[in-house]
Amino acid sequence: MKDITLEELLVAGCHFGHQVTRQNPKAREFVYEARDGVHIIDLVKTKEGLDEAAAFVKTLASQNKSLIVVGTKRQAQAIIKEEVKRAQEVVPTENLLHVTTRWIGGTLTNFGEVTKNFKKLKDLAAKLVDEREKAQYTKREVGLWERERQKLEAFYGGIAALQKIPDALLIVDTHLEDLAVREAARMGVATIGIVDTNADPFVIDYPIPANDDAVGSIQLIVGHIIDAWIEGSLKQNAKQEKTEEKKVKKPVAKPKKESKSKKKSA
Repeated sequence: MKDITLEELLVAGCHFGHQVTRQNPKAREFVYEARDGVHIIDLVKTKEGLDEAAAFVKTLASQNKSLIVVGTKRQAQAIIKEEVKRAQEVVPTENLLHVTTRWIGGTLTNFGEVTKNFKKLKDLAAKLVDEREKAQYTKREVGLWERERQKLEAFYGGIAALQKIPDALLIVDTHLEDLAVREAARMGVATIGIVDTNADPFVIDYPIPANDDAVGSIQLIVGHIIDAWIEGSLKQNAKQEKTEEKKVKKPVAKPKKESKSKKKSA
């Protein structure tokens, strides 16, 4: 996994915080200075947070655990979808998911009910490709199915494969995604988050102090975390392949020969 340098963080604009008037007092330890009424984030601490988060995600993936990438702001949506798709192309898995439209309340705290919407989405998708099924209904009814499917797809499409509460969330803009942060804390789900100067870093397990508005900053950080996920997943796959090879190569136990004493007694 490539090491991110301070220069790369600087070029990506990770150091620009919010205006001084919008600061969260708890984020002061990440502020290097204030310039023209804008906080400048200490990139040394950004790098420390990013390295710790990447190491955690790499371990998470190597243990075959699940991660949801959450980012509903306009600047983050396309980046998250592309990065998750990139990871899926390298290591196809149902353990890496994403939420980019809206975090639906109860996704973690009322998971049992939310999974009903996952099933509904899958059922509608199946019905819409079944010509025999559609033939039994009017065009209007089929049109309503499609409308409902699109709505559910927008909200749950990125997490419909989720079988249980995830092991961790990667959150872009922890201040905006406050509901996801609170649900994760309540359910004991680990959180990694891009924390700007207007957010509370102490509610996040692995805070990454950085600009959460600039496209360059989001791209660099999310891309690096996904690289860590890919590396951990490849490690897990290699481990599984070795285990399977050992099972195949395991010698078959040969039947024991009868002792001479037993033959004589016979």
